[in-house]
Amino acid sequence: MSQEPVKRSTVLVGCTVLDGRIVEGVPALPDAAVWVRGDRIAAAGPRERVLAQAREAGEHATVDLDGAYLTPGLVNMHTHLSLSLPGTGGDGVKTMNPHELALYMADGARRTLLAGVTTVRCVAEKDHADFALRRAIRAGRVPGPRVFTAGRALVCTGGHGHESPDTLECDGADGFRRGVRSQVKAGADLIKVMISGGIAGEHEHITTRQLFPDELAAVIETAHAWGRRVTAHAGPAEVIGEAVALGLDCVEHGYELTGEVAALMAERGTALVPTLLVTRCKEFFDELGVPEWMQARSLGAGPRHLESYATALAAGVEVLLGSDMPPFWHFEGTNASVRELEYMSEAGIGPARALYAGTLGPVRWLGAEEELGTVQPGRYADLIAMDADPAAHTSAFRGVRWVMAGGRVVRDDRAGWSVS
Repeated sequence: MSQEPVKRSTVLVGCTVLDGRIVEGVPALPDAAVWVRGDRIAAAGPRERVLAQAREAGEHATVDLDGAYLTPGLVNMHTHLSLSLPGTGGDGVKTMNPHELALYMADGARRTLLAGVTTVRCVAEKDHADFALRRAIRAGRVPGPRVFTAGRALVCTGGHGHESPDTLECDGADGFRRGVRSQVKAGADLIKVMISGGIAGEHEHITTRQLFPDELAAVIETAHAWGRRVTAHAGPAEVIGEAVALGLDCVEHGYELTGEVAALMAERGTALVPTLLVTRCKEFFDELGVPEWMQARSLGAGPRHLESYATALAAGVEVLLGSDMPPFWHFEGTNASVRELEYMSEAGIGPARALYAGTLGPVRWLGAEEELGTVQPGRYADLIAMDADPAAHTSAFRGVRWVMAGGRVVRDDRAGWSVS
């Protein structure tokens, strides 16, 4: 008679536990313990109570985190693991064959996980390689974060990003309906659509309108009929306002929001992933050899971008972490995910809300709050530990020194395992 395999059983002690519920009145818990059984959290609470529960259930290992603050792993909602911006760095990615691209993305996934980002939302990847990567991570063949993906982003003919195989050109309402269905067929968790120009398109402007209302309505209506949410690359307020009125679920960038449009977003529950890094990252652009025209457009949009973010906050718009830069990329003394979260915190939401915007907020948008985003029984044991309090200082995330994914420790700096 076959028996169920014995699950790994570990109790994490020597930690203060906190998560995004801190903004809803759930306080941090010092001298806590978390019992991890298999890939899930079995119990979390005061140390002696949890230890007693684990002892009663049988043998377990104990891991002392030496006074660390333990939180859920970060969730990066604007990820491109196959990113290829204009310039020499991007050209190197564009010329990869499918095998090279798969290995490149797998390495990026590994680095992302080691950086403490345990879930990503991919919003345009090349040639559907993201679906193969997602399967490999789920099967345990490749270390990486949990992947939610849009597949290829939908664009009009000649629209933003059309020159890359991470987009699919569509025209007319029927064409965009087919586009949505093709990504759902491939396995997309959500739909991404480019509704305006952006900073990486040489022959367009940030304000360039790229979809007509009937096309946009077709995307949103079709995606919603299939139970998929829609996020849109968008810059100008007028275009964003039309999309929100039609039922758009999320805005990427939102470079030029107005108070009126931000108020509509707040009223309709449309989230914003501001990607503040993309208009203040000259060091990154120089590293990739990004041409001067793009650098000037991006960095020149920075002040208005920050004003737009402030406008969204004042209106009560939900803001979520998303770097656009590769999540793991070393930037300004940390990784891109943490630096973006720092910018978001410094520019208005503060550390506690930043913790929410980097964990529970994104998970709720993804509809995965029953499995991710909090340190509660039944959730996946995707956890990170650091020495400083992230609810007091967002820069605490710079000190992540221990990462667990699905109940397995994948990084422990004390044991010599570190980001490479």
